[in-house]
Amino acid sequence: MASPLFPSRTPASAHPPTDPRPATVHRRLTLAGLGAGLCACAAGAGALLMVPAGASSTVTPSLPTGAGVVLNAPIVDVAEVPDGHGYWEDAADGGIFTFGDAGFYGSTGSLTLNRPIVGMAPTPDGHGYWEVAADGGVFAFGDAGFYGSTGSMALDSPVVGLVPTADGHGYWEVAADGGVFALGDAAFEGSAAGLSPTSPIVGLAATPDGHGYWEVAADGAVFAVGDAGFAGNAPAGSAIVAVEGDGSGYRLVDADGGIFAMGGAAFDGSVGGIHLNRPVIAGASTPAGYLSVAADGGIFTFGAAGYFGSLGGSTVRQAAAPAPTPTAVVDYGLTPGQIALWEHVNMCEEGGVWDVDGPEFAGGLGFTRANWARFNTFGFPADAADATPLQQIRVAVAFAVAYYGSPDAGPDQGGCAGY
Repeated sequence: MASPLFPSRTPASAHPPTDPRPATVHRRLTLAGLGAGLCACAAGAGALLMVPAGASSTVTPSLPTGAGVVLNAPIVDVAEVPDGHGYWEDAADGGIFTFGDAGFYGSTGSLTLNRPIVGMAPTPDGHGYWEVAADGGVFAFGDAGFYGSTGSMALDSPVVGLVPTADGHGYWEVAADGGVFALGDAAFEGSAAGLSPTSPIVGLAATPDGHGYWEVAADGAVFAVGDAGFAGNAPAGSAIVAVEGDGSGYRLVDADGGIFAMGGAAFDGSVGGIHLNRPVIAGASTPAGYLSVAADGGIFTFGAAGYFGSLGGSTVRQAAAPAPTPTAVVDYGLTPGQIALWEHVNMCEEGGVWDVDGPEFAGGLGFTRANWARFNTFGFPADAADATPLQQIRVAVAFAVAYYGSPDAGPDQGGCAGY
């Protein structure tokens, strides 16, 4: 590791959610520049496949779609190639799906992970990326460097995302409790740990110089740390899923597709107010624009961000129900003939009842209490009436060996005598 892990601490410059300064909030329906898409790929691969029948006219026929595609794990994040000509979708099992000029450099899709993948981030040149798991484990691919992780630490709260530094020689991990872990050349400027006890932190975005960052909670509260300026929170009732830095400002992404642009961050539209098949779960941005991804992998692009297909319309493979545990059948070494013989005795003696408990005879074979005590050397219940039918038959076979000289022998069933 190029730098140690820094413990979470309260930021000196953090602004609470009640900061009174006004914020410029944009949340309107804009279809200009929107690519409402749907892609089909195998986990961990970048294969681009089919187009759905009756696809929207906004979807170029040659672009991939997720119609009919079954994923092994749900989509959890999206990352845009820095040139704005492609993007990756990331699944919880680490499977990577490529679109446009996004390159495939590997994934954790074929690995057994200790915790699911929760996010990814590209390197500055787009020739690599990092994946991060909920335990803070970091997986580096392509030209992405590994600068350490929290994978071996006992965390108070799961990691929810990773943000690289501008030069790609480090990154920050952020946890749901607001804790920030700075690795490589990432500077630790403080954290929002303990400042949002009722709403988990869902993301972090860094300032351009890396000397500050914004943390955002699911309820839309923004915490500005270091040289990050506070420009407002999302409106009450929001369900924020991501924050994106844009110069000195930031955008908040709502699960309903709404976009809140703060502090001079560009607003180029949103899908807020449109009925979505699945909620938005993450967002990404480049200087050309920004995009949002829905839980089914559907991609929505804004500004000059290009649309290159998506996994929209895909479904997630349902985990197979565990096989029922077979009922253990203990035959105690009995043969079918022995069982049949003593079942006939039971019918004659007790009419099919096995839990008879009289003063002298007990069980379904009319054992005297003395004989049961003598031949029950198997650890069965002390009272024949409490034993199972097969247990009683096993004791009867031991009785037959002693009294009839054969394990296959039995009494005259017509006589129905007690044993």
